[in-house]
Amino acid sequence: MKNDIYIVRKLAAPIDWVVEVPGSKSMTNRALLMAALANGSTMLKGVLFSDDSRNFLGSLQSLGFRVEIDEAAKTVTVEGLNGRIPVTEGEIYVGSAGTAARFLTAMLAMAEGTFVVNASKQMKMRPMKPLFEVLENIGAEITCLEEEGHLPVRIRGIGGRLPAHEMCRLSLDISESTQFLSALLLVAPMVKQGVRIEITSERRDGAYIRITRRMMKQFGAEVDFDGANYTVQSKTTYRPGCCQIEPDVSAACYFYAAAALTGGRAVVKHVTRACMQGDLKFLEVLEQMGCTVSDTPDGIEVRGAEGGRLRGITVDMKDFSDQTMTLAALAPFADGIVRIENIGHIRLQESDRIHAIVTELSRLGISCKEEPDAITIHPGTLNPAVVQTYDDHRMAMAFALIGLRVEGIRIADPMCCRKTFEAYFEVLDRLTGK
Repeated sequence: MKNDIYIVRKLAAPIDWVVEVPGSKSMTNRALLMAALANGSTMLKGVLFSDDSRNFLGSLQSLGFRVEIDEAAKTVTVEGLNGRIPVTEGEIYVGSAGTAARFLTAMLAMAEGTFVVNASKQMKMRPMKPLFEVLENIGAEITCLEEEGHLPVRIRGIGGRLPAHEMCRLSLDISESTQFLSALLLVAPMVKQGVRIEITSERRDGAYIRITRRMMKQFGAEVDFDGANYTVQSKTTYRPGCCQIEPDVSAACYFYAAAALTGGRAVVKHVTRACMQGDLKFLEVLEQMGCTVSDTPDGIEVRGAEGGRLRGITVDMKDFSDQTMTLAALAPFADGIVRIENIGHIRLQESDRIHAIVTELSRLGISCKEEPDAITIHPGTLNPAVVQTYDDHRMAMAFALIGLRVEGIRIADPMCCRKTFEAYFEVLDRLTGK
C-alpha cells in the first residue's frame, strides 16, 4: 500500500487458495452483549478483533465490566452481572459499529443511570430514531446532543421503573434496520416481567434476526415468534459458560468470489453448511452463475467455471445484502445482465451502497442503472482506475476482486477494512504472491 492506495495484482492463472478468515463480527458483538448480561463468567472463543469489536469491548470496559482479552488466542472472558451495569453514569464510544450503537443504546436504556453514547461521524449519519422512539415510549429519557434522531445521545435508563407484574409491550418498524429488533431482543432478559414486540413494518424477519434468536437460545433465552410478534417470557436470564464464534461467512465470500472470477478453487477453513449466518446464501448465487460448491473436511470449497465464465442472474438479496458489493464486482464478467433487487435498506449503511456501487462501476466503464431499491449491471470491458471506497469496508474488499482479472485496479483508503477484517489486504498480498 502506498499513500493509502492499494494496487491489486492481476493474476495470470486461476487461484488455488485455502484461507482462514476471522470470526464473525455479528456473532462476536452479540455474544459480547449476552456475556455482559449473563450471571457469571463467559469465555468467548474465535473472537473477531477489528475496529467494530474493539469499540464494543472498549464500551463494556468503560461501563465497568471486567473483561479479559487475549488477542493472540482470540479469546475474551466477560464477567456478567445478571443484567446489571456496574456503573450508573459514564460515556461510551461505539465508533462506526452499528451493532454496538444499537445494542448498547438499548442496554443502557434498560439500565439504571445516565449515560452518553458517542460515535464516529459515519455512525452519526446512520438511522437510530425508530429505536429511540420505542425506548422513549417505555420510559427511557433520550436527549439527542447534535442532530435529532441520531447519535450522540444522553440516555437516562428505565432502571426497573416498568410495572412490576405486567409484560412490557413494544411496537417497532424494522424497515430501515433489523438491528433495532436484535437490540431489543438481546436486552429483553433485563426486563424480568418479559417483553412482547409487535412488528409494524412489512418486513418482520431476516437472517440477522434469526442469528440473534439462535444465539440467545445458546445462552439459555428462548424467543417465540408467531409471524408478527416476538416474545421473551418473564424471568428469562442468560447462562454463562463458553461460546465458540463462527468464522465470518461474509469475509469468506470474497475468497469464494475470487474462485468464481478466475475459474479457480477456494476453500475457507471451518466454514460449513451448519453456520448460522445468512451470507451462506451467496453460495447458491455462485452455483446459479456456474460455480460448483462442495464440502471438504477443511471447509466449504467453491470452484469457478473454466475461464471464470459467469452467467447473468436476477436475485433478491434482501436477506444477505452484505454480499451486494461482491456480486456487483462479479457482474461485469458475466455473460448477461446481473440484476440485484430488494436492497433499498443498504443505502442507510456505512455508505449509500447502491449509489457507491453504480458510481464506481461507471468509473470503471461499466453500464449500470441505479434504482431506489435495485441495481442493474451490464457486462462490459473494465478500464483501469482508482476505486473510491466511501469509508466502507465492503466496497474496499469486494471491488479489489476486480483487479484479479483487470490490470490497473487501485483501491483508495484500503484500511477502512479495519472495521471487520483488518488483515484483509495482507491476506490478499500473501495469496496473490504480491
